[in-house]
Amino acid sequence: MIDSRTAEDGTSTRRRRQCQECGKRFTTVETAALSVIKRSGVTEPFSRDKVAAGVRRACQGRPVTDDQLAQLAHQVEERIRATGAAEVDSQEVGLAILGPLRELDEVAYLRFASVYRSFDSLADFEAEIAALKDRSAPLTQPNN
Repeated sequence: MIDSRTAEDGTSTRRRRQCQECGKRFTTVETAALSVIKRSGVTEPFSRDKVAAGVRRACQGRPVTDDQLAQLAHQVEERIRATGAAEVDSQEVGLAILGPLRELDEVAYLRFASVYRSFDSLADFEAEIAALKDRSAPLTQPNN
């Protein structure tokens, strides 16, 4: 190996190598796989696009740009990769979405949280709105 660099987004490593026999140089790109374990038990690769698409539904009609959604998806991936785990539960992905979404748009956050946490009553909404009013309130665990 001649040189090693982390890619701009931090999700892969670019390595410059040289063949020991012929001296020819080539580049390899190594990516750490990150998988999500769904509630059904099925495992699938983590997808920023899927995170953005899920959040986009909550942001419908809100003043949120595609760039902001892409940045949020990037933040979510960084938070999950920082755990060092190769596999994470979909529940952890949802929790990782809540913080950045709350900062981005409170209405979209409330929409997403109501589905993600399965709000059953007006009291659930009232409690979450009260937590939003108190910006220092930590995010709570889902009702499940």
